[in-house]
Amino acid sequence: MKAKRTALPWLAAAALIGTLTFAPAWADDSTMTNPGSIKWGDAPPNMPKGGKLAVLSGDPSKAGPFVMRLMAPAGYKIAPHWHTQNENLTVISGTLYLGMGEKMNTGKAQALKAGGFHYLPGKTPHYAFTKSPTVVQVHGEGPFDLTYVDPKDNPDKSAKQQ
Repeated sequence: MKAKRTALPWLAAAALIGTLTFAPAWADDSTMTNPGSIKWGDAPPNMPKGGKLAVLSGDPSKAGPFVMRLMAPAGYKIAPHWHTQNENLTVISGTLYLGMGEKMNTGKAQALKAGGFHYLPGKTPHYAFTKSPTVVQVHGEGPFDLTYVDPKDNPDKSAKQQ
């Protein structure tokens, strides 16, 4: 009985040392980004003008994990749309108003405030808008796409109409 008690601390120490041995491999794949070093660019043509986008990790256009942020000005509206993959939203600042369905009804949208999180299964029609400047972080598995319920809502007039 006494031997079992003394073996437990040794096993815990060995496990800790084994974990520390692999720590440099994890550190090589890490990404650290402070707010001042985020590189913002115009949102893609299939999103309303005025939004800014920054990719923090991964490549949203390819298969695999990604993290990006959308900086939306006051009055920004994204018409009803859906994504093929699941979408995870975290509001960094401001308030994002989200509504479910194929028609925009601002009266039924729910406010998601700074620090709030929303999980949305793929192919779920929804819409979003802001009343004040808002930053939203989006993460998930790529490729990330955006399909408007009504193709006429797509601001990218060069896109094929379905």
